Amino acid sequence: MSDTVRSARPPRKIAVLGSGSWGTTFAKVLADASAETDVMLWSRRPEVADEITAEHRNARYLGDTRLPLNITASADVDAVLTGSELVVLAVPAQTLRAQLPAWRPLIPADAVLVSLMKGLEVGTDARMSEVIAEELGLPAGRIAVLSGPNLAMEIAREEPTASVVACPDHHTATWIAAACTASYFRPYTSTDVIGVEIGGIVKNVIALAVGICEGRRMGDNTKASVITRGLAETTRLAVALGGRPETMSGLAGMGDLIATCSSALSRNHTAGHLLGQGLTLDQVTVRMNQTAEGIKSAQAVLESATKLGVDMPITESVVAVLQGRLSVNDLGPRLLARNLKPEGDHAS
Repeated sequence: MSDTVRSARPPRKIAVLGSGSWGTTFAKVLADASAETDVMLWSRRPEVADEITAEHRNARYLGDTRLPLNITASADVDAVLTGSELVVLAVPAQTLRAQLPAWRPLIPADAVLVSLMKGLEVGTDARMSEVIAEELGLPAGRIAVLSGPNLAMEIAREEPTASVVACPDHHTATWIAAACTASYFRPYTSTDVIGVEIGGIVKNVIALAVGICEGRRMGDNTKASVITRGLAETTRLAVALGGRPETMSGLAGMGDLIATCSSALSRNHTAGHLLGQGLTLDQVTVRMNQTAEGIKSAQAVLESATKLGVDMPITESVVAVLQGRLSVNDLGPRLLARNLKPEGDHAS
């Protein structure tokens, strides 16, 4: 499909691969954006697909939220992908590469892909857009990412929310943004894929730190300090990888960081809170029924920073806690234990 055709009309069919809270919620956004678009969800569990299609809800993740009638679901990924002009990927980040080879021959030749995932791949330190490009052999202009302060339950309740669609091809980003513009969901566009992805990745790690502090009954001064210095860490890494610093002051940077670090709806904040209360990592995993990407990606973030010579002390401390090398009791004093320097010196 040419850019001219793409910009002239919304996609007739959209596939969303992943029926968790964010995948299902974003499917709702897409369906609400255009009643003429068929949105089809893929679920690995047939019973979830049946519930979405027959009862128009996904009770496990979204409770009694009513889903639009132009959303259907299937456990047959071929059926979901056939005829799709836009393919949205909303699976756990660490499972993506293993699933893409089976999906590759089923994805329509001219489809555009959008990643909702916020994680770095363990072992390669690759961003999800890079994993998609490597496994599917797609040009950068057909791969986009969406990120921002997007807590799924609030969006499912249709509370006003903004986000960022990033793609090197501005026309493609604009087409995707139009396809997900609903009365309660306002997407902006960007060409800074690196910055948007890194903002969404590192904020999960910082949210773990803030959650731990809250679990240890530390106050708002501590949390605000960690959030602010966490933004500086995120900016340093994004810029070192080729992202733009101004992206970090926008929705995909500061906006997402504030929402994730402040809300009890945030999986990473919740996981950190439980760790701060004294639960082990295994106990936290059992307690939560959703993936906290920060736990999976923290080591990859630190490895990426180390390779680039980027100093990320908060991330380093979180990794030490996750690996059992640092007690949550010792985390607070260590978070800000750095040499004195001017606040604006983000390069060191």
